[in-house]
Amino acid sequence: MDALRTETVGGVLLLIAAIAALLWANIPALHHSYEAVSHYHLGPSALGLHLSVEHWAADGLLTLFFFVAGIELKRELVAGDLRDPRAAALPVAAAVCGMAVPALVYTLTSLTGHGSGDGWAVPTATDIAFALAVLAVIGTSLPSALRAFLLTLAVVDDLIAILIIAVFFTDRIHLGALGGAVLGLVVFWLLLRKGVTGWYWYVPLALVIWALMYNSGVHATVAGVAMGLMLRCTAHPERGEEHSPGEHVEHLVRPLSAGLAVPLFALFSAGVTVSGGALGDVFTEPETLGVVLGLVIGKSVGIFGGTWLTARFTSASLSDDLAWGDVFAVSVLSGIGFTVSLLIGELAFAGAPVLTDEVKAAVLIGSFIAAVLATALLKMRNTRYRRLCEAEERDDDQDGIPDIYEEGNPAYHLRMAEIYEQKAAEHRRIARTKAAEQLGRAEVPGGAGAENDRPA
Repeated sequence: MDALRTETVGGVLLLIAAIAALLWANIPALHHSYEAVSHYHLGPSALGLHLSVEHWAADGLLTLFFFVAGIELKRELVAGDLRDPRAAALPVAAAVCGMAVPALVYTLTSLTGHGSGDGWAVPTATDIAFALAVLAVIGTSLPSALRAFLLTLAVVDDLIAILIIAVFFTDRIHLGALGGAVLGLVVFWLLLRKGVTGWYWYVPLALVIWALMYNSGVHATVAGVAMGLMLRCTAHPERGEEHSPGEHVEHLVRPLSAGLAVPLFALFSAGVTVSGGALGDVFTEPETLGVVLGLVIGKSVGIFGGTWLTARFTSASLSDDLAWGDVFAVSVLSGIGFTVSLLIGELAFAGAPVLTDEVKAAVLIGSFIAAVLATALLKMRNTRYRRLCEAEERDDDQDGIPDIYEEGNPAYHLRMAEIYEQKAAEHRRIARTKAAEQLGRAEVPGGAGAENDRPA
């Protein structure tokens, strides 16, 4: 279970699920079974929850992912980078610009090609799981400040994406159900405030809140974020707490999110039919081209540009541990817009199944291109930092102090001179020994053995 709490394993499972979905949907002998399973309906009709498996994955299981995202956001707000406005300014500005510019790129591309503008929000979202997994695998020597920058950026990105879903992709509002969901959230908050413990209180209440939110017309994942934000993310040692309730709950739920909810969502959302013609259409249709350009170009330009402009014209500054090359690499990496982008694509083109599949293919292609480019850039940055680390750790005189900090000390250079003189003397001794051995072999008559002058 601990493995499922790491970004690397979660990202790998997400990738495996996406590949499995593509194979399942595109192998002719299996395609029908994929469609049958995806559109199989189950659940109580009386409660308005007779949903397809695909909808259960997107509206139900994915709520766990957004619940964890809500806890992460709360932790960042009370104990992380978002607590300090000056420290939060750069990643927040990067997140806002990193969503505005892709939306603009999509809109311009789509309108220029006389396409639909409904998908403007598709390329705005960054996938936390994939992006952090790539960074964890590639960036073994990268500064920890870069991960903190990406995490803060992605959390704010998720928050804005949730607001976009709630505001722009809610076509009907059932006030009674929405009021019930809000009332349930109030009860949830009161139980937390009173210090009530026990899963048997919170799990049934959470299910009721989720069902009411779904029936209200607001996307059900908003309920997950709201409940995650309500959890307390600061520990009280005086009460004997080693970890805050938010950390404890996240520790329990994250394996379900990373190991079950997100992979199943990918399995039933990424299964688009792909052919040579369909791949070509991604770069010719205005909607799909807008998604690809938004993820690959819009994200990198928006995030890097927003960060640079904020640092240039405000008092906010880039961490001393980071360079602008690091920021650009992460900007490209943020173009991986898998989970939330696929979800928004389904919502934006709900009435056009063909266009929905094409947009999903565009999300997959754009995310793949961004991942490949980011991997190359991050490997270059990682190599540079690895060399710096090796230089900082080098201690040739073995005095316990890295050499880089002793270059101005005459005693260090005298010690190094003595070490090199000893090495030179040892090499001269070896050279004399080898020369004597070669001379001894040369003095033995050719064709004669070493014993009784008999032929060898």
